[in-house]
Amino acid sequence: MDSHGAGAAVSVIMPDAVPSNPASPAVPASMPRRILILGGTADARRLAGRLTARADLDLILSLAGRTENPVTQPVPVRVGGFGGIAGLVTTLKTEGISAVIDATHPYAAQMSRHAAAACAEAGLPLLALRRAPWVKIAGDKWREVPDVPAAVAALGETPRRVFLALGRNEVRAFAAAPQHAYLVRSVDPVVPPLAVPDAAYVVARGPFTAEGDRALLEEHRIEVLVAKNSGGPATYGKMEAARALGLEVLLLARPEVPDVEAVETADAAVAWVERLFPG
Repeated sequence: MDSHGAGAAVSVIMPDAVPSNPASPAVPASMPRRILILGGTADARRLAGRLTARADLDLILSLAGRTENPVTQPVPVRVGGFGGIAGLVTTLKTEGISAVIDATHPYAAQMSRHAAAACAEAGLPLLALRRAPWVKIAGDKWREVPDVPAAVAALGETPRRVFLALGRNEVRAFAAAPQHAYLVRSVDPVVPPLAVPDAAYVVARGPFTAEGDRALLEEHRIEVLVAKNSGGPATYGKMEAARALGLEVLLLARPEVPDVEAVETADAAVAWVERLFPG
């Protein structure tokens, strides 16, 4: 995951509260058609790739820069934060942005709030591309917790074997419960490692399969998972594996995000762009 922070932008790399308004008016063709995509997800990359077919659009994909080796993107990329709401407003104006698509991770709530406030101030159209959350089905042993500290507490005092499928920054909170044995999976290495006596690490980037995740959980004799309800198929394998093995899942609740116009798929986001900028 690569979600935006509040710091200033650090580099630019070329490629190798707003009310809901489903009927966004088209922008006159005489105006610049520059779209800022706030990314860090496969959804953002997929959307950018779809929009490259429009030669009349100028696309910029923004990443926070938290991932050490981000996936190659199909459009020009900027890396780094904006400097809060005021910094984002300045960027929107100085870069001549005509519309913004917030395709950040479902848990990047701060960036979503900043995008809503900045677009409202700048008077720009904003769309949120938000994948639907996973839904509990028969056989799932999910327990929703509000945040990471609550997940640490929910593990209890009795030692357990825990699979942490969270960002590498979030896992550090589990050093407060050193009685457990941890298996940590992350896109980038956890450096320094957790200050606990028993921890193993898997550095890997999804998508992951149910079969592969089941083998991983069985190999490490995992008893409980801690994960985010990210939605989408890429990381759902661990949820299927937990169901098959009868394991408990501590699932972090999704944070509140601004009430803006939103869609769940790249196709729907492309349709929104087509309405805004008829091509």
